[in-house]
Amino acid sequence: MTTKRILTICKRDADTMHEQMMTEKSVAETNTRYDRKQALDLLTDLPMGELMRLAHQERMRRFPDSRVSFVVDTNPNYTNVCVTRCRFCAFCRKAGDNDAYLLTPGQLAESVRMAADKGATTVLLQGGHNPVVDIGLWLAYIRAIRDACPGMHVHPFSPAEIAFMADKEKISVAEVLRMLWEAGIRTIPGGGAEILTERVRRIIAPHKAGVDAWLGVCETAHGIGFKTTATMMFGHVESDAEIIDHLLRLRDLQDSTAGFTSFIPWSFKPGQTDLAREVKQPAHPARYVRIIAVARLVLDNFTHIQSSWFSENIAAGQLGLLAGADDFGGVLVEEHVHREAGHDRRATVDNVVTIIRRAGFTPARRDSNYQVRDIYPAPLPVGTGGAAPA
Repeated sequence: MTTKRILTICKRDADTMHEQMMTEKSVAETNTRYDRKQALDLLTDLPMGELMRLAHQERMRRFPDSRVSFVVDTNPNYTNVCVTRCRFCAFCRKAGDNDAYLLTPGQLAESVRMAADKGATTVLLQGGHNPVVDIGLWLAYIRAIRDACPGMHVHPFSPAEIAFMADKEKISVAEVLRMLWEAGIRTIPGGGAEILTERVRRIIAPHKAGVDAWLGVCETAHGIGFKTTATMMFGHVESDAEIIDHLLRLRDLQDSTAGFTSFIPWSFKPGQTDLAREVKQPAHPARYVRIIAVARLVLDNFTHIQSSWFSENIAAGQLGLLAGADDFGGVLVEEHVHREAGHDRRATVDNVVTIIRRAGFTPARRDSNYQVRDIYPAPLPVGTGGAAPA
C-alpha cells in the first residue's frame, strides 16, 4: 500500500481503515497487522489528527472504562560510576571524580524507606556499569530494601546492567537472572533499549549491550518467568525507519514470549550531555505524541502504552493519553538521571490525579504488575455546569 493510498483512505474514512486493520479481535489474534511499510507511513505521512483518532479508538477498544493508571515509585541510583560512558548521559561519573558515589545497602535502604514514608510502593533500582559492583552487592541491596520496607515492590536492574554483570562475573545471563529470581524479584525495568539498531548504538552508546544482547536478556528473563517493560529513547540520531525497526523487534519478541508488560518511550534531553554538541534541541512534543500513537497501533501485542508527564511535559503527556496511551507512568519520589541532564519535573499524587482528570480520564493507582489498587473519582462530563474537582 503506497503512502498516497493510505492518506486517501484515511482522509475519506479513517474508521473503515481501522476496521480493516483491527477487527473485533485484537490484531495479535488475527493475521492482519501493520507491516513495516505501513507502520512507516503511519509515522511519517498520516495527518496527526487521523493518527491520534485511530490510536485512541484502539485504546478505547482495549480499555473502554476510560481509566488511566499510574504508580507511585522512587528511582534511587545506587551508583553514578559508569565505564560505559553513553554519549546521551549526563549522570555518569568516573571512579575518581569528586562527586562519584556508591551507596551501601544501608544507605540505599534508608533512601527507599524515606520514599515509602511518602507513599512510594515501588522502587525502580538502577545504576551505572560500575566494575566494583558485584552480584553479591546487588543481592545485598535487595535484602536491605526488603528488611527496611517489607511491602515495597523491588523492580531492579535493566537488561544492559544484567548483561554487564554477567560479563563481569563470567557467568551466563540466565545465571544472573536465576539469582535475582531466587531473591524474589519478578519484574525488571526495560531501560537501556535506546534505539534497537546497531548503527545508532555505535554512535550514542558504543560500549553498551548491543541489540541482540538487550533482546536476549529480555527473552531469557521472560523464559524464566519475569515480566519486563520495553523502552525507547528517540530524538537524537535515529531515522524514522529505525524507530519502526525498534518497534517491530519488540513486537517480534513479544510474539514469542508475551513477557513485556508495557512500552515506554521518551525523548533525548540534550542538556549537559556529550551528544548535545551534535543534537542541540530536544524533539518536539508532537513527535512524542506521534510515536505514542504509532506504538499503540503497531505494538498490537502490548497491553499497555505509557505516556509520561515526567519525561516530556504535562501537555504532551495529556495528549499522549488521547493518542493511544492508557498509563501515565510514575509519581517519582526520587529521580536523578533526567535531573542531571537539566530536565527536572516534580509532582504529587494530587497533581497527577488532576492532570489525568483534566484530560478526561479516570485516574487509577496501580502496582508494578498493572493491578489497580485505587480508583479516583471520574471527571465530570463537559457541559454539566460544574468544574471537575481538583
